[in-house]
Amino acid sequence: VRPGVHEMSNMIVINDLHNYFGTIEAVKGVDLAVEKGEVVAIVGPSGSGKSTVLRCINHLELPTSGSVTIEGVNLEDKGTDLNEVRAEVGMVFQQFNLFPHLTVLDNVTVAQRKVRKRSKDEANEIAMQQLTRVGIPEKADSYPGQLSGGQQQRVAIARSLAMNPKIMLFDEPTSALDPEMIKEVLDVMLDLAEAGMTMVVVTHEMGFCRAAAGRVVFMDEGQVLEVDSPDVIFSTPSHDRTKLFLSKILAH
Repeated sequence: VRPGVHEMSNMIVINDLHNYFGTIEAVKGVDLAVEKGEVVAIVGPSGSGKSTVLRCINHLELPTSGSVTIEGVNLEDKGTDLNEVRAEVGMVFQQFNLFPHLTVLDNVTVAQRKVRKRSKDEANEIAMQQLTRVGIPEKADSYPGQLSGGQQQRVAIARSLAMNPKIMLFDEPTSALDPEMIKEVLDVMLDLAEAGMTMVVVTHEMGFCRAAAGRVVFMDEGQVLEVDSPDVIFSTPSHDRTKLFLSKILAH
């Protein structure tokens, strides 16, 4: 990790991260620091370790070795309250993970009431603010099964935002969506980026990377091969593997 990387402006510091699944090393010594308010996109072929790195940030996956520090708190330290740290980190997955038997409003309030200990009225008010922010306040009384995939994903984003996270992690949030629904989700994410949310996004959406990311991280076979601004990565990538990947993905 570069000198000065532990300064307080860094929300996330990943240091020499290794992760094994059985005998397979999925992540091979990743270093990455993300500053407050920065949007970092992680791109690369399937199986390159992108999602594993993301899931290690909030300890959905445990690193085999190395460390993850969030706002100066090392998640590997024995005394760290992981639930406390996780409460500051929102996560949006490829699948929406909504409760099918609860209304949209209840989906957005349940964690607020359990984790943030908010009253029903306060949780409802915050839920409506966030549903408005993602553009679907009129769906509050609907059930997930009555919504399109894009609407369900926006509910999932609203649910995370209602917890007032300091960091948002997105794991291929549009890959399960029909093409015409992708834009409505990316637009919400662009708004978040413009509002200064610290974000780490694993994505195949290169247009989003160009529009919103401060830096793009290219991973292959468990390693970070290249980190640079979108302009540099897309126009003059330095690594042959990056060039090959982008030539395939940008040709579509």
